[in-house]
Amino acid sequence: MGTATQPTTFSDFRTAFLNAAREATGVSGTNTIADRYLNSALHDFFTNWDLPWAIRRAVLITQPRYTTGTMSVSQGGTTVTGVSTLWNTANVFAVNNARAGGKIVLGSVSDGVYEVSSVTNDTALVITSRFTGSDLAAGSSYIYFEDEYALASDFFRSAHPKEFGNNLPVPIIDRQEFTRRYPRNDITGRPRIATIIDLAPSGSTARNQRIVFHPSPDLAYKIDYDYQTTNLAISSAGTAQVQMPADTDEPIIPLRYRHVLLLHALVHWYRDRKDDSERAQLTKGEFVDLMKRIAGDVTTATPRPRLAPRTSHYFASRSPRGRRYDINSEFDQLLR
Repeated sequence: MGTATQPTTFSDFRTAFLNAAREATGVSGTNTIADRYLNSALHDFFTNWDLPWAIRRAVLITQPRYTTGTMSVSQGGTTVTGVSTLWNTANVFAVNNARAGGKIVLGSVSDGVYEVSSVTNDTALVITSRFTGSDLAAGSSYIYFEDEYALASDFFRSAHPKEFGNNLPVPIIDRQEFTRRYPRNDITGRPRIATIIDLAPSGSTARNQRIVFHPSPDLAYKIDYDYQTTNLAISSAGTAQVQMPADTDEPIIPLRYRHVLLLHALVHWYRDRKDDSERAQLTKGEFVDLMKRIAGDVTTATPRPRLAPRTSHYFASRSPRGRRYDINSEFDQLLR
């Protein structure tokens, strides 16, 4: 990195950081600690500030409910036997008509909603818990549906905390509130409300998130949604990744703003490594000031405070002469 060049790669950041902290460069132990502070600053930066560089778009297509054919199941059993069913056959969306993780209501008056553990073939599937209702003979009806859907693999959180989807916006509520309202969630229809849940990790410690809809989708709905990504860096080969482990990695922050990471990391370095609260506060002030300028730069379309009249009082005729304004702020207001 040249002396007059903005930090670009991770090695540039390390050198600039150690120079600013007045530490020797090239010391392995110091480099390792500096790398940790910089990566922590990267994650903290995007956790506390909603910035467009981490926003991505994905598409979710819901699974139509499936009721073709009939089935039978015995009390205490876990195997459901179908007749004229095509559970293991792909539909027009290249997704099997029934899948592990899907839900099924057995019979016209079921004792509950059962989760599918596995699909053996077109006429047999296994549910996760034993059937507690009375025996259902061959010819009984069923409804298969899916209310939980996987999100993008790099999904961190919705770009719009109160709703999910752009073309089909669905309000998002707390998981506990969702469970209280819809304990069975066996109604199918157009989704009108949703919540986001966490399943057990699978193969790694990465979060395994799902979105749950109510009513459970009855048709194939295409839902475009924006989200904040967990991939905050990119390798020299152009591969998105969670953080910067290699010297040639770069953060997804635009070049003109990248020095903000140095300030953010230095705040914690001065506080934790040097026990210098005064320098930490001064650096934090610089960081906050820079963030305000960045926020003002990247949100040019955000509504600004403006003086707006309350039209209901503008032509009020509460007196023979009318009233244009008063001392109770019924006319002039500062709005966003």
